[in-house]
Amino acid sequence: MPHRFLIIGAGFSGAVLANRLIKYFDCTIDIWDERNHIAGNCHTERDEKTNIMVHQYGPHIFNTDKKEIWDYVNSFGEFKNYIHQVKAVSGGKIYSLPVNLFTINQFFNKTFSPAEAKLFLETLADKTITDPQNFEEQALSFIGKGLYRAFFYGYTKKQWGCEPTELPASILKRIPVRFNYDDNYHTNTYTGIPKDGYTAIIGKMIEHERITVSLNKKFSPSDDVKNYTHIFYTGPLDAFFNYEYGRLGYRTVTFEKQYANGDYQGLAQMNYCDAEVPYTRIVEPKFFTPWEKYDKSIFIKEYSKETTPQDIPYYPKRLQNDKIILQQYRTRAASLQSVSFLGRLATYRYMDMHHVIGEAYNFAELFYHQFKNQQPLPVFPNTDTL
Repeated sequence: MPHRFLIIGAGFSGAVLANRLIKYFDCTIDIWDERNHIAGNCHTERDEKTNIMVHQYGPHIFNTDKKEIWDYVNSFGEFKNYIHQVKAVSGGKIYSLPVNLFTINQFFNKTFSPAEAKLFLETLADKTITDPQNFEEQALSFIGKGLYRAFFYGYTKKQWGCEPTELPASILKRIPVRFNYDDNYHTNTYTGIPKDGYTAIIGKMIEHERITVSLNKKFSPSDDVKNYTHIFYTGPLDAFFNYEYGRLGYRTVTFEKQYANGDYQGLAQMNYCDAEVPYTRIVEPKFFTPWEKYDKSIFIKEYSKETTPQDIPYYPKRLQNDKIILQQYRTRAASLQSVSFLGRLATYRYMDMHHVIGEAYNFAELFYHQFKNQQPLPVFPNTDTL
């Protein structure tokens, strides 16, 4: 008798998992998703007025250094090469991001060489901060007050809804400063965007006669799922346990879409770093598909806000109290016999697409081998919760 698996969530985690499990097992797979579409926050669809492909939940640029991941996603559809360039508005001027040699020279009205710029920033860094305890201290110890206030303070405050002094120092470690003129936002070997959108890619992953997808179907902890061999849950971890230990903190994003003739801003993404500007960035989707041409355009303003029970969670805040609650849920999850948790929401981590895909791919193999060998089944793909 074939096994029956239930996967909650039709984003990349759930889709990759289903795609791999159906190859390992004699099984049927049901996928439930509470939204009216597959692909989760990577969902793409064409705008009815302009036919422009829109990333419905904010821009997603696929990038990885792992050829096996790149080859895997390309097996479901063509990914076109794409270079993501971002500009920033600060103090009424436009600068290049990430902060690079051009940004530094423009901001300080200098003509530094790479070595000179590096030495100059070292003179601005706050040397009294030897062990940064928060985001602001990490920034000041690295780039000094001027660049920090111009490009990081206001944007970070809007993005996270709190003072940067309340955020862990580790967040800034993901923000590079370059001492050359390279303004390619992503430096991984393989970078691209699917020609037909991410929803088409995920659709191909789960296109199988023994995989059934049910949309507009919200999972509840009280659902009768005893007939399934195993459940794989990719939704919010706290929701699975009906928020028994409290809600984990997230920021969410709201979108304001408008239309324009011609080009609106001339590139895909413009960040707004001043705290007085209510939105964090403006995205112009037509620039994500430079192989397509349009006379009209769409531009989308993004606003960051605290997540309420009615909102879609985006970015895990991971403040100290969140980590305490997270550990309580993970301990509870480990006591279950037939449920595994994976993905951004279920593990409460910020993850890029290639991390999500690679983790689900490897988790399916691990689950199969431990199932086949009658070993304890894996509950989470990660052990590091810090």
